[in-house]
Amino acid sequence: MDELARGTVRRSARMFALPVGYAGRAVLGVGRRLAGQSADVVRGELAERTAAHVFSVLGELKGGAQKLGQVLSVFEAALPGELAAPYRAALNRLQEAAPAMPAGTIHSVLTQELGPQWRRRLRQFQDTPAASASIGQVHRAVWPDGRTVAVKVQYPGAAAALESDLGHVRRLGRMLRPFSGDLDLVGIVDELRDRVVEELDYEREAAAQSTFAQAYRDDPGVVVPAVLRSTPRVLVQEWLEGTSLATVIERGSQAERDHAGTLLVRFLLSSPSRCGLLHADPHPGNYRITADGRLGVLDFGAVLAMPHGFPTDIGRVMSAAAADDPAALLDALRTAGMVQDGREVDPQRLYRQMAPFAEPMRHEVFRFSRQWLREQMRGAANLRDGAAVARSISIPRDQAMLNRVWLGELALLCQLEAEVAYRAQAQRYLAGFATT
Repeated sequence: MDELARGTVRRSARMFALPVGYAGRAVLGVGRRLAGQSADVVRGELAERTAAHVFSVLGELKGGAQKLGQVLSVFEAALPGELAAPYRAALNRLQEAAPAMPAGTIHSVLTQELGPQWRRRLRQFQDTPAASASIGQVHRAVWPDGRTVAVKVQYPGAAAALESDLGHVRRLGRMLRPFSGDLDLVGIVDELRDRVVEELDYEREAAAQSTFAQAYRDDPGVVVPAVLRSTPRVLVQEWLEGTSLATVIERGSQAERDHAGTLLVRFLLSSPSRCGLLHADPHPGNYRITADGRLGVLDFGAVLAMPHGFPTDIGRVMSAAAADDPAALLDALRTAGMVQDGREVDPQRLYRQMAPFAEPMRHEVFRFSRQWLREQMRGAANLRDGAAVARSISIPRDQAMLNRVWLGELALLCQLEAEVAYRAQAQRYLAGFATT
């Protein structure tokens, strides 16, 4: 059996160990309850141990399993309070680090991609990675002109690992439900599978990042590192120093949280009109706050092409949802082609499903919070309304990705518990959004 096949077998065994481990801990919990321990104590310990196990497996597997963990870590703000703490600690670790690949493996990839003399260009290359992600890890080095650079190196076999992991995770959706709240894990995994091919191509990522870097050059609020060299499996970019958004979430002052939240909203809403692209991987590990107060943005493997900016129809839909007008919302969705003419739709049910996420646009200044997000997720999970709306509307594939990015950004703002003038930003950047 070759190494790749052996690796796939090992990875599969690790994935299938998740439900077995969870079941074993659950049985142990029942036994401890019978022995007299309180339900709250047992439930808390079960959540903590399961969180640690999930992190261990997802982090070590990297690939699609860790990618899912990164996506879920964004939404920890929507978890029920009794589960949030242990999963927050475990999942947030996936945003910043994972077990490193051996230095020899990384050197081999660099030799294949940049040639045997790669050390002449990447001087002072640090074998210990500065960060690890789902399909690659980042090393610090020095460019010939003296600039500090970040060298992103893709894991060997990343494509096969992604496909295998995501297939397993999709089948294990029910087991992962305890820390996913009301999220549609299967839908998220299906979308991730659609995007992994693009993320595996570092030259494509480099082109997207260069477009963003040019669009935001000298911008007072946003900075994107310039790309210096790229191959299909290696990307060299300027080093971006700064405080990670995860750190701001954990211990930033309210002023720092509000500032970061405002920059996040501005970046999300402005980028389609400025560069025709939307950064589609919103999680704390991809953002930094620089010493001069700008939002540094990293990782452009997942982007959504929006060559004409946000469609006017989207602005009209969001404006109607924010205006407390169910009939106008239905009309806007019909105009956008998301509801077929003649189809019977209950405007009130439609509004109950969609309007809550437009609430920040109803206020001059809105305070995001974890409690608010949990309430919105709970309302959107109403099975009767959800099924009725699902039968009524048809969302284009690229629109579905936009919805996930939008929700991911809201989740980040709720983690920050930021106060943001969201409505003004929507009026400025969303064509079709009412200005009164």
